[in-house]
Amino acid sequence: MKNKRGFTVLEIIICIVIAGIFVVLFFLQKQDAAKMDRDKQRKIAINAIYYALEEGFYKDNGYYPESITAAEELPWIDPNLFTDPNGINLWVEGGDYSYEAENCDEDNHCKKYKLRAVMEKEEDYVKTNRN
Repeated sequence: MKNKRGFTVLEIIICIVIAGIFVVLFFLQKQDAAKMDRDKQRKIAINAIYYALEEGFYKDNGYYPESITAAEELPWIDPNLFTDPNGINLWVEGGDYSYEAENCDEDNHCKKYKLRAVMEKEEDYVKTNRN
């Protein structure tokens, strides 16, 4: 009987296909993990802005601003949190974050607001005024 050494072409093809499947699954999981990380960053930023509005701005002024147009309006938080994971600021249209004031008077003093972050892996994250 002849002694065979090595692999057949079929065995090599099967190994390559299995390895390819594992590589594809790895990169899909990596993309999902990156999306979940960006969603986590969005939640952290919205929560920081929320607490700055509630514990800082509202306590000092007794109302909420009509808009947030610059980080200087909320000096209690890191200005980098106003930038979403895509590099777009809160006050620029088309970003993942939005601030919507409600029940504003003629002096631009508002009684309510809604903060929203557009998420990738779950529903939009929304925080509304506490007071």
